[in-house]
Amino acid sequence: MPEIRSPRALGPALKRKFFARSVHEVAPELVGATLLVNGVGGIITEIEAYHHTEPAAHSYRGPTPRNMVMFGPPGFLYVYRSYGIHWCMNFVCEKEGSASAILIRALEPTHGIAAMRRRRMVHEERSLCSGPGKLCSAMAVTDKHNGMALDAAPIVVHARTEVPEIATGIRIGITKAVELPWRYGIRGSRFLSKPFRNAASKDRSSTRPQ
Repeated sequence: MPEIRSPRALGPALKRKFFARSVHEVAPELVGATLLVNGVGGIITEIEAYHHTEPAAHSYRGPTPRNMVMFGPPGFLYVYRSYGIHWCMNFVCEKEGSASAILIRALEPTHGIAAMRRRRMVHEERSLCSGPGKLCSAMAVTDKHNGMALDAAPIVVHARTEVPEIATGIRIGITKAVELPWRYGIRGSRFLSKPFRNAASKDRSSTRPQ
């Protein structure tokens, strides 16, 4: 049985139709949800939204063998290799063909912590999932998971049972569309990839496409 640290109750499992909306509607609602892969995972503390209309999105220049999952229906996992080293996982959103997605940047580990420590060879919980590559390693997510449904085994996303205070800010590690405040996270969380500096409320994201 996977180790469970958090006593917090899990909400109902989210279905694919939950993701069939704007990434900017889905993104803040994912903050505080619980993501599990084969029973291992935790609370989503930080994400980034990517829309096909802006050049930081992998889909900006059209479909390729690498990003084809983004152009499919919503509610599926898009996994890619970053810098040839780390796997990163994304949730495909919006209608089929939109090719917009949400990058999962950090988790608060709650389930299967012992397995995460073995996979990452790290003991401190704060460091287990404090980045998109780290959390994929901790949860054993690879390109084998690319294209898998978010509402079918081995993946489940549980709706949050409490609404956290959400911070927004600019996205991390990109060189294009750097001004867009499309990073969302739990304000004050210890389990982030990087703190939110001078973070605004999500209502400031007035540059969202319609």
